[in-house]
Amino acid sequence: MNIEQHIKQKFNKALRNYNLISQGDRILVGLSGGKDSLCLLELLAQRSKIFHPQFIVEALHVRMENIKYESNTHYLETFCESLGVKLHVITTSFNEETPPNKRKKPECFLCSWARRKVLFRFAQDHNFNKIALGHHQDDIIHTTLMNLFYESSFSAMPISLKYNKMPITLIRPLCIVREDDIRSYAALRGYEPLLKACPFEHDTIRTTISQWYRELETANPEIRHSVWKAIERSALE
Repeated sequence: MNIEQHIKQKFNKALRNYNLISQGDRILVGLSGGKDSLCLLELLAQRSKIFHPQFIVEALHVRMENIKYESNTHYLETFCESLGVKLHVITTSFNEETPPNKRKKPECFLCSWARRKVLFRFAQDHNFNKIALGHHQDDIIHTTLMNLFYESSFSAMPISLKYNKMPITLIRPLCIVREDDIRSYAALRGYEPLLKACPFEHDTIRTTISQWYRELETANPEIRHSVWKAIERSALE
């Protein structure tokens, strides 16, 4: 099985196992321009052309004025056009006086929070009932370990989360896809890299956790399977 078949198999398995897509859904993809969100959008766009379930997928790219983190908007427009997906682009900024999250650098938390607010507001204003994010299995595992080591809590990014205060469900269809596989798929598909990566991406607790996890996985190749099963059991309780 080649990498394209493998990625699609994992993607479709997640859709089935976690009931992530239903007939009539209007799905908004948070398109950062990185490999993960590009892969997610491509897979959802392809899946939307299958007869059942029928759903609509569009993308939103949020530019952040405060952070030198930049995608080639023309490339994103061309990419979305090739998939038959409508792209929306919004430019925003964050209030630097907002109290930071203690686990992250202030800029990371504020940037993420501001982007998320724009995404949810746009989804509600334009009648999307689902928001899809490109977090992969490594993201979910690393977040679980961060919460365990730094918050004394065994909790993970939810694969699917229906909000009580708004008619929106957050989904992560790449939840059982490895980051290394997405990286290989991105190279195969020739995804254009970001013009400027986040200046803080290699200076966070998440980066440290990622390094620790790679060392653990080298020592015990079965650790991914064990941690993921624990995450699934926790989510079902």
